[in-house]
Amino acid sequence: MIFSSWQFILLFLPISFFFYFWLNRRRLVTAGKVWLVAVSLFFYAYWDAQYLPLILGSIFFNFAVGTGLAQAHQKSLGVKTTHHAINRKVVLAIGIAANLLLLGYFKYTDFFLSNINAVLGTDYALPNILLPLAISFFTFTQIVYLVDSYRGETAEYDLLNYSLFVTFFPHLIAGPIVHHSQIMPQFASRWTLALRYPNILKGLFIFAIGLFKKVVIADSFAVWATAGFDGGHTLNFFEAWATSLSYTFQLYFDFSGYCDMAIGASLLFNIWLPINFNSPYKALSIQDFWRRWHITLSHFLRDYLYIPLGGNRSGEYRTYINLFATFVLGGLWHGATWMFVIWGALHGSALVIHRIWARLSRPMPPMLGWFLTFMFVNITWVFFRAKTLDDAMRVLSGMVDVSSAVGLATSVTLVSDLAWGGWLSDIALSIMPASLVGQLPIYLAILGAFAIITQNNSLEMAQGTIGGWRLCYGAILFSVAMCFTLAATSSVFLYFNF
Repeated sequence: MIFSSWQFILLFLPISFFFYFWLNRRRLVTAGKVWLVAVSLFFYAYWDAQYLPLILGSIFFNFAVGTGLAQAHQKSLGVKTTHHAINRKVVLAIGIAANLLLLGYFKYTDFFLSNINAVLGTDYALPNILLPLAISFFTFTQIVYLVDSYRGETAEYDLLNYSLFVTFFPHLIAGPIVHHSQIMPQFASRWTLALRYPNILKGLFIFAIGLFKKVVIADSFAVWATAGFDGGHTLNFFEAWATSLSYTFQLYFDFSGYCDMAIGASLLFNIWLPINFNSPYKALSIQDFWRRWHITLSHFLRDYLYIPLGGNRSGEYRTYINLFATFVLGGLWHGATWMFVIWGALHGSALVIHRIWARLSRPMPPMLGWFLTFMFVNITWVFFRAKTLDDAMRVLSGMVDVSSAVGLATSVTLVSDLAWGGWLSDIALSIMPASLVGQLPIYLAILGAFAIITQNNSLEMAQGTIGGWRLCYGAILFSVAMCFTLAATSSVFLYFNF
């Protein structure tokens, strides 16, 4: 079940919503929380029930460790001894290590063994372990909780409240990575227990925009991106750029759509999730990009990796190493392949270059900054998407093969035999290269995507009261998106793979 499925939209979400507030109206607040935990676990198990014990075991373990750390911190405030500090550090280290070992086993065992086989010439059998859904996100969420418990920043939560914090279905599968302080005080507030119609309208409006982004825009670009990346054929100049830009916008609208739908669904329950996506393709520098893209992951990497490595406290050269290492590991977090490592290394290098440039105090014109940032991001997404280095180089080679831009249309095109236009294609052939005409519909869609990203994002559009015209606008988007949802085959959000 995904946010964009009819099962979620027409059955799961309405049933979860109405029964939760029915329980709250009858002042069965604890029962309401139990209900939310239960439906969230059902939402998780709907994919594959065999991993339900995994997330439950993770919750029980981390709740026990976090509670122990919080209680130990309370004692240490009364009697400040080295004994308490050492014990707490050991417990925290064990808790974090257990989480990372669990994540590492499922996510990196095959990667580790395949690289040992390649380097040492061994022949260890690969177990082909399937990655449990959402393990990266609920693991990171709970690591944050353990660190906050160690610092004494968590309140006394019982197991039910902690389970709700971890499993609340709008953020469970693909983030955002949340702090307990962002979620639990909202559930504890009596203000959130009653129906709030402004929040309902705003949540539905944001959800409708996200649904449209996913099923109408992202899934349309997915067809073209898949044809180029996975087709295996040589791409000419226009085909290669159509392929890379299609994936660039597929990923953008897919992730943006997910974030909107998560915020919208959560807002129906009067809960505001942290912003995780803020128009990153408007960024004027690579640093600005990472302040806008997957914001909670960027914060996690900064707070729990970059700063513990030393941050910028040990001189400029060490800062560059810390930046680079953080993004290499961030790339590896996205997936256990060298393609993600290359992607992370490229972004780490870009951030180092940006920092060096900033020290020169030579501001870059905004349009040039935007162009360089977008082109860099677009090119590096090629490594992020390609399954192998050969596939990445095939796309990148086509992107620099200017000579093919003026050639004849290739025998394998991303649209069939220029059939999109009939006599219109004949006119187009008379004024532009045939190699471009085959991709003209794709480029028109890409131009439309460029126009969309210059506009206000969904959260900016949802500010204030949701009046009549915005309700109408949201209803139109939702109706169109539902037509696509009901007609399309199932597709998952890209970040579910990470």
